[in-house]
Amino acid sequence: MKRAVKVSVFLLALYLLMLGYSYGDGEYEFISRNLPENSQSCGDCHDEIYSRFMRNKHARIGKFELHGAKAGCEMCHGDGTKHIDSNEPKDIITFKGMEAREINEICTRCHRGEEFSGWSHTSHAKNGLSCIDCHKIHEGDGSPPEDELKLCRKCHSDVVSKMYLPSHHPVREGKMECTDCHNIHGTDGNGSLKSSERKNDLCFKCHSKYQGPFVFEHPPVEEDCTICHEVHGTAANNLLKQNEPFLCLQCHTSHFHMGRVAETTPDPEGYTTGRNGVMGFKMAFGTKCTQCHNHVHGSDLPSQSVPGRGKALTR
Repeated sequence: MKRAVKVSVFLLALYLLMLGYSYGDGEYEFISRNLPENSQSCGDCHDEIYSRFMRNKHARIGKFELHGAKAGCEMCHGDGTKHIDSNEPKDIITFKGMEAREINEICTRCHRGEEFSGWSHTSHAKNGLSCIDCHKIHEGDGSPPEDELKLCRKCHSDVVSKMYLPSHHPVREGKMECTDCHNIHGTDGNGSLKSSERKNDLCFKCHSKYQGPFVFEHPPVEEDCTICHEVHGTAANNLLKQNEPFLCLQCHTSHFHMGRVAETTPDPEGYTTGRNGVMGFKMAFGTKCTQCHNHVHGSDLPSQSVPGRGKALTR
């Protein structure tokens, strides 16, 4: 029993010691000593940047070489021997005035896994963005220093503005992020969405109850959710591009009789005045379609209406 207690105390002390090295000044000194000699010299002039870099995941690589590139400062800035002697910026890679393509080539010497394989085909790359436009390499762990929405707003203000409309995905509320749906480093020819084939496959990860398959399908649902929904935000409820029935009438023009005035006596087509008077047709067909067709994403139960042949999605 006493031995078990001693072992537990030892392990706890060891854990606290490691914790100190992980978050305290001890780690700073440890990492600095393990950088290549030239990188250690960088702190003599660039002390502020060097101090931030010591707490960066790039600094933790130590003396290892990745894909032929030295670790530490020289991994990105190149051999610093000549710069240390001359103190001239031209004798080292400063990234100032460099083209985005050149900057990205340096980053992708290490970051070249599957996640980055399609970077050159993304809209970000085609519009001349470099990695350091979003990532602050010397700070933190190299990730963007601000929240994603604020960062993406710098270029995509038109998209972010939609998220302030009444109906929107909860990105502003912090329950989602842009990268939950978008792969910003790669592309699949579908707006850099994290979907291998259809947009719907991405939507169904959260909205699985609409996936089906159903006995009675609604063609737009099978094809593309964005036929009816604007995913970043709308004034209409449920992210619909327009309110009902106007959205539905873009395809279902058979409801032309919405503008018909009912008659007091049967007409040749058999229409008569109902309990709502001469405005009966307008009241019936001018309301929300989902008042009757309440399973618009698909149903396994046949509808009772004869004209719909069971496909009216009413139940």
